[in-house]
Amino acid sequence: MKILIVSDTHRMDDILKKVIEREKPFDMFIHLGDVESSETKISYMLEPDCSCFIVQGNNDFFSQLPKEKEVNIKNHKALLVHGHQYGVSMGVEILKDEAISRGCDFAMYGHTHRPYVKTIDGVTILNPGSLGYPRQAGHMPTYMIMNVDDDGKFQVETKEIAGA
Repeated sequence: MKILIVSDTHRMDDILKKVIEREKPFDMFIHLGDVESSETKISYMLEPDCSCFIVQGNNDFFSQLPKEKEVNIKNHKALLVHGHQYGVSMGVEILKDEAISRGCDFAMYGHTHRPYVKTIDGVTILNPGSLGYPRQAGHMPTYMIMNVDDDGKFQVETKEIAGA
């Protein structure tokens, strides 16, 4: 199973479309917030049989998107949030504890515009960074690809998109 994970596109739909075209085919699409009303456009960019999960970010004003979502990925459970509600700008401890309390193996968040992946206390916490306004050194737009095999073993890769 191949999963495309993005966040903080901030209506930069052309960059997102480039990433989607580059990574097709994939089985699941996860957007961790700050789409800024592009959710309908995004659904048209995806293949009809692709599972799509989008959560609300702090800039998704008047959005009907869920604030958080729990999804099953093979034999894993993932908590999807934007992250501002868990104080991720100050660290991931609160988010990690919430994931543990819900029995989640993954906690995925955005908000900081910086890629991050680390396993802490059995929870893999990841942030794909931002396609819209990256804040890490080099300021390259980033996203993540997660591959999960039939046994549930997973690999996460952070990718940059040059010339965005």
